[in-house]
Amino acid sequence: MQGKVHFRPDRNFYYVQWTQYKISRYKGFLCRDGEISGMTGEQMANRLLAVIQGDFDSCASRNLPFSIAKYLEQNIDTIPYLRKWLKANQKTLSPATYRDYNNSIENHLIPWLKENKYRLHELKYDVLCDLLDGINRAGKGKKNVMYCLHKCLDDALKSEHILSMPRFPEKKKYRIIKKKRKGLPSDRQEKIFDFIPKEHLPIFLFLKYHFRRPSEACALHKIDYDRQRDLFVIRRTFSNKVLVDYTKTDQEHEIPCNPLFKPIMEAMPKTFGPFFFENPSRDCKTKNAGRHYTISGLEHIWNKARDLAGETISLYPGTKHSSCWQFLNEKGGTKDELQALTDHANRESVDVYADMEIDRKRSLMVKFNKVQIAPGLPQPEKEASNQ
Repeated sequence: MQGKVHFRPDRNFYYVQWTQYKISRYKGFLCRDGEISGMTGEQMANRLLAVIQGDFDSCASRNLPFSIAKYLEQNIDTIPYLRKWLKANQKTLSPATYRDYNNSIENHLIPWLKENKYRLHELKYDVLCDLLDGINRAGKGKKNVMYCLHKCLDDALKSEHILSMPRFPEKKKYRIIKKKRKGLPSDRQEKIFDFIPKEHLPIFLFLKYHFRRPSEACALHKIDYDRQRDLFVIRRTFSNKVLVDYTKTDQEHEIPCNPLFKPIMEAMPKTFGPFFFENPSRDCKTKNAGRHYTISGLEHIWNKARDLAGETISLYPGTKHSSCWQFLNEKGGTKDELQALTDHANRESVDVYADMEIDRKRSLMVKFNKVQIAPGLPQPEKEASNQ
């Protein structure tokens, strides 16, 4: 009969040796004297071995696969493990990522697990599909919750708390509808800029000319501008309102100073703080006058100007997205060129800006019509040449 009971004198408990696995808990209790009333540690281990052997024989008689995972010490309650995992990783996560993971765990995963009591090793493909259906969020929101769980289970696998990584639901099950990132044409964007107070214009023009995120502009320091090479080094950002010394992609980005921004930068008033852009006034409902801009402060300035211009677009799409959109649809730039400008590692991140305009599509149709006419249709009359 497979399996044997052994004693570990240095820790004073018994365990079952089953193939390469050492199993030392029976009904969640360590196989040691005094853990369960009326049973010695050796009796607990022998009872555990009998249960495992019975399960093994039952699976064999029914030609079913036998899994030792449920008997291992890794037979872990999922809810406390999720919280413990997040706490253990808090220092290595960005503040924004920690906030999103905490939201996924507390507001989506734990409520579902309280109703569907699955332990960590029981989170298999069919269970994860049920979980996906039970998440009360839209497609992208569902994906974020499942990504959080995937990261947690990946760490659990590395720590040998589970024996294998479960298959997650296929991409199509998330029902994510890819939306093109809309941007404003130059004339409508300029109209918004006309309503932005002049003392605040430099940071908004920096966003327009350099294709960067608002959080990166707020975090930019004077030492991040290399005057000799005439470029900006994007090496820090604000994450959930906390200044961090890394970017969203964990990479530094060297961005040449746009010649159109150079005279704007040189005309900026001299300041004595470390930040490249300092908020010169309290006229934007922030407490950072004389210090760095905040995202909420920029949004307040932008929203006020946007409303005066009769637009509804928010800050991020009104600046970075609009610049990317204009580069492709107004300036005739290519996706490859835009990817080089924005330092996007993933080509799909650039594709969302490539919303080919109807006029461009129409011109392509006209180009097609010039070289091919459907059979059976009258040929277009050629224009009479000038004699």
